[in-house]
Amino acid sequence: MGTPAFPNLGKHCSVSDCKLIDFLPFTCDRCNQVYCLEHRSYIKHNCTKPNKNDVTVVICPLCAKGVRLIPDQDPNITWENHVNAECDPSNYEKATKKKKCPAPGCREVLVFSNTIKCRDCMVDHCLKHRFGPAHKCPGPKKLETSFSFMSLMNRSRKEEPKPNLTSASSSKWSSGLYNVASSILASAEAGISKLSGETNQSQQTTRNGTGQSSGSGHRNGLVEQCPQCGAKFSSVTTLVDHVQKVHERSGNRSSGAKKVTIDACPKCSRGFVDPVALVEHVEREHGGSSRA
Repeated sequence: MGTPAFPNLGKHCSVSDCKLIDFLPFTCDRCNQVYCLEHRSYIKHNCTKPNKNDVTVVICPLCAKGVRLIPDQDPNITWENHVNAECDPSNYEKATKKKKCPAPGCREVLVFSNTIKCRDCMVDHCLKHRFGPAHKCPGPKKLETSFSFMSLMNRSRKEEPKPNLTSASSSKWSSGLYNVASSILASAEAGISKLSGETNQSQQTTRNGTGQSSGSGHRNGLVEQCPQCGAKFSSVTTLVDHVQKVHERSGNRSSGAKKVTIDACPKCSRGFVDPVALVEHVEREHGGSSRA
């Protein structure tokens, strides 16, 4: 059998009356025997298991379920196993009930060839009632395509809080959002007020040549006092204006003589001819307060 180069090439036919050497043998998928071209079919070689891979299903008359018959098993045994374990007579009416057209007054049975599904209500109808006006179609369902944040907030306020995780997380999220918005608003207002105060202070400093008193005496509610007449003022600027208008002009009107040192520092007793120089001295040396 075979050739010197391929000694295993070819096999004998399994039929006892043939025994032909076939170099392209056929293996039966039922009995797994080797046959030649002439005896390859089940009938030619009288196959012992011709129904090994066949699938046979019998409909049960009690439950309308399909029962598969096992090739190597007696059909009576298969049927008895189904009746004792799987058979349910209550399923017969459900399985055998035919689906009919739901249109009012229509009794036509729906099968594969006459069933059309409505594109709006998504319900199967017969060919006669396939259009919407024929079966009184309610129309497509309206789906909410947009998300409304305000409607969600109003709905959460109207509904009573429930002790579950979803409501707790949503309320926590809402409170956190409110706190963040409040902090941002407070920071913006503080920044605006601070910027406005700095702007006013810089404008006042540029106009008068000196800034308002920011020493400890002004913070404690103390006022500036004129060293000549003892008049009190709320700021150094008003004190300078008072000295220039009252004392300096009155001195010029009383006598045309040369000015003498009449202004003394109430703290260090240093004399000054010009009241402005005295005020600058008080701001620079004594912290902006002329009170002794």
